[in-house]
Amino acid sequence: MKAAIVKEAGASPVYGDFADPVAGEGTTLVRVTEAPLTHLARGRAMGGHYSAKGTFPMVPGVDGVGVTDDGRRVYFFLPEAPYGGMAEYTLAKSERLVPIPDGLDDCTAAALANPGMSSWAGLVDRAKMRAGETVLINGATGAAGRLAIQIAKHLGAARVIVTGRRSETFDELRRLGADATIQLAPDRAALEHTLEPEFRSGVDIVLDYLWGPSAEAILAAAARGGKDAVPIRFVQLGSMAGSEIALPSAVLRSSALELIGSGLGSMTLAGLQHAIAGVFQAAQKAKFEVAIERIPLADVTRAWEENHGGARVVLEPTPGGA
Repeated sequence: MKAAIVKEAGASPVYGDFADPVAGEGTTLVRVTEAPLTHLARGRAMGGHYSAKGTFPMVPGVDGVGVTDDGRRVYFFLPEAPYGGMAEYTLAKSERLVPIPDGLDDCTAAALANPGMSSWAGLVDRAKMRAGETVLINGATGAAGRLAIQIAKHLGAARVIVTGRRSETFDELRRLGADATIQLAPDRAALEHTLEPEFRSGVDIVLDYLWGPSAEAILAAAARGGKDAVPIRFVQLGSMAGSEIALPSAVLRSSALELIGSGLGSMTLAGLQHAIAGVFQAAQKAKFEVAIERIPLADVTRAWEENHGGARVVLEPTPGGA
């Protein structure tokens, strides 16, 4: 079959021929129609993500959409190594398949699933969000953050505060539902000063896609500005700005902060399935917006190496190869 192939850790994938997968007991063969290019797929292929298997050569891609032999349209996640989503066919365990509702097209489902699951699971399963609460999204200018705004509002957030470096996107974020926008300035003291009034007014949940210096500023501002003994659930989703932070012990002792991780390992497979299904059902009602750039799988090297801004890249295999 034709597939994207990563031959060693850190190498860009190339388009070529890879052995066909064969279904066995407990696995299902899926003909792939749409394969999203996600940060998680990149991290695992480069060997830097904590869930990476380190087996090469391999087909990258942690999820996608396709059709089973019996004609079911499904979303698949965590296919069986060395097979990934970026190929004409992949192999997935039956419990890692989620039906796609009739009203949702393949491309939209593929683009929504991974980023939507992260914020849905973070808010619903990890933070136990209640309608009427205030949510702060740290790093909302990318595709995942923009979708998180819409999901938080759909789930009943009374107020959504967002941070981002690119102030030119703020009008668009407000159109999607953000009530307040905060630019991430390099001056940490200034950033903390800007954040503190928001915590004094009341922030219930932080969704953090960045970690690094901005997370440090948010935690410090929450400790100083948060109300005594009122929990603030800080949900860590990604590390685009750095994998480590400095966390003074006083930040935790002087506040009711709850630090919560959300990702592979902190959620059961059943929980992930439930979150993805929730996003799919909500997407039909709420009409979530996501910018999509569709690229033929044959152009995977270009797609992998280019900057696509806030668009979600979806790779599409050509029937019969190219």
